Amino acid sequence: QVQLVESGGGLVQTGDSLRLSCLASGESIRTYALGWFRQAPGKGRKFVAAISTIGGTRSYGDSAKGRFTISRDNAKNTLYLQMTSLKPEDTAVYYCAAHPLLDGIVTSDHYKHWGQGTQVTVGS
Repeated sequence: QVQLVESGGGLVQTGDSLRLSCLASGESIRTYALGWFRQAPGKGRKFVAAISTIGGTRSYGDSAKGRFTISRDNAKNTLYLQMTSLKPEDTAVYYCAAHPLLDGIVTSDHYKHWGQGTQVTVGS
């Protein structure tokens, strides 16, 4: 089965940009729908973005629309989340997720595989 490891988190300032990566191992992500979620301190996990198995369809949560871009590179077995115009309210642990799906997109949290998360902290 696939294992996921996020990277790219850190401490940034309001208005900065950051790119998160999620490297998959164990098998190819070509037949997986992929997504990003985040969890702020004391709050539940929330949907950020998702990309379909083929890569032609993307979906974003309200907080990500217009600022974040999800992409995938199947050759590198990697999922990305480009974040711009970061705000303090974006502070959270960000998780990538993968669900086996020949073709489609998953916007709920019903993913089969999850990474351990990477911390993003946005200072004011």
